[in-house]
Amino acid sequence: MQEYQLTLKDKRIVWGKAINIEPLIGKYPGDSIRQGVNETLDWNLPAGVYRAKEIVMELDKMLEAMLVQLGEPVNGDPTVLLDSLQANLAISGRVSSLPLGPLALEDKAGVELTAQAVRIGEQLVSWAREYNAEKKTLAKYGPETLGKMEFRSHCYGHALIPQAIAQVWGPFGGPRIMQIYNEYLHQFVLLRDALLPFANWEEVPFEVKEYTEFKRLRFLEPAREVFLTQLLGKKLTHKSIVQYAQSVVSSGLTAVGYGFQYRLGTVLPAGWGESARTAARYLLKWHPVQTIQTEGTQDLAAVSFDYEYDDYYAAPRTEAGEGTPVSKDSLPVSEKHDDKPYIARLLPNTGADRTTLRLSLEMEGREFTVDLGQLFRGHRFLYRPQGSDNAGAVKRTSISLHRAVDILSHSGLVTNADGIHFIPTGGNELIVWALLGKLYPENVVLLDHGDQEELEAAYVSGKGFGTQFLVL
Repeated sequence: MQEYQLTLKDKRIVWGKAINIEPLIGKYPGDSIRQGVNETLDWNLPAGVYRAKEIVMELDKMLEAMLVQLGEPVNGDPTVLLDSLQANLAISGRVSSLPLGPLALEDKAGVELTAQAVRIGEQLVSWAREYNAEKKTLAKYGPETLGKMEFRSHCYGHALIPQAIAQVWGPFGGPRIMQIYNEYLHQFVLLRDALLPFANWEEVPFEVKEYTEFKRLRFLEPAREVFLTQLLGKKLTHKSIVQYAQSVVSSGLTAVGYGFQYRLGTVLPAGWGESARTAARYLLKWHPVQTIQTEGTQDLAAVSFDYEYDDYYAAPRTEAGEGTPVSKDSLPVSEKHDDKPYIARLLPNTGADRTTLRLSLEMEGREFTVDLGQLFRGHRFLYRPQGSDNAGAVKRTSISLHRAVDILSHSGLVTNADGIHFIPTGGNELIVWALLGKLYPENVVLLDHGDQEELEAAYVSGKGFGTQFLVL
């Protein structure tokens, strides 16, 4: 069995069984252009496994059909129709389908998803322009076949830029063209929104089935409506992002944790395998790995990954202790962990009604484990040195040094009565992640350098009172 692994600088995280989903991509039982009503032709995605790029390739068939039906001079110049698509996928402007720009979301989840919407929208439009320039659809089907495409697009319609309105409703346009164009735009909007939770959205494989009540990507509409209501209402949680992602990839799961395994891989928070200092806190990432082994079947079982403690507030806690008193002006920021750990492992624990994962690493000849869910929770709740935002914070006077191995040795989540507690890691990202899963996630500040300017900002970061842990 080939283990799956992530490389984090010179460190590795290994777990599960690496899988190859490439043979499944592009293997479809039928064609997206198919017989419609009477002599007309319809468009519908055949059942199968897709990535975003394959969907865009299939959507180009609708654009080619419109260009043929519009005739000269439009059929040689798709610029206007593609510009209107770009305006629909933008996050601001009169025809935007997801106007996140004017909302200026400031919560962490909103900021990350806004940036995602921009990235995904721009790339989808770029692919649409690229595929249409190749004219493979026209070469394969010919103008006569494409001229027969006609269907009903059941939705209220997407706004168009003025130039597109002139073309779609011009001398050679009309309701027939508008129906195709409306569906073309709607499918792109559904695709963009479906991919919002995933940091590596270009790589995510998802299954499209042919439903009697939903055509094309419209099976995503019910879950999308709930998700966007939460996003635009500024009530989005990490759990709701995971729940939406499970619907997008057709996992069939109803239970929701912090990540999950489905037929085509494993989805975990996007920070996994990245530096905790810069990683996204709310996005997810797909991995081609079977995390939970299944007996007697080649299909991956759909499994939700649960937190060890559903409510971290009620989790058992242990005090870190006094540590070694040190001066705030001369913190030992250069402590090294040259020997270990270089490798960390994920250890699944499948119980009767829930599945948890633990991160395992070795230090000083001992094995330490922390709950993976709590680790991600700690990452979402950590603070960065931004003292100017909390100028009224209580000035703490005592500071003590703790070894990372001592913190990881305690049972439960680690906290303390008061004071500043400094934990150097020697720059080892595996230790940083492990500490985020061990420290009570209330007042933890993750440092970059530990220089005097950063420390002064860190001392008044976080909640501004109570115990504070500084991790470097």
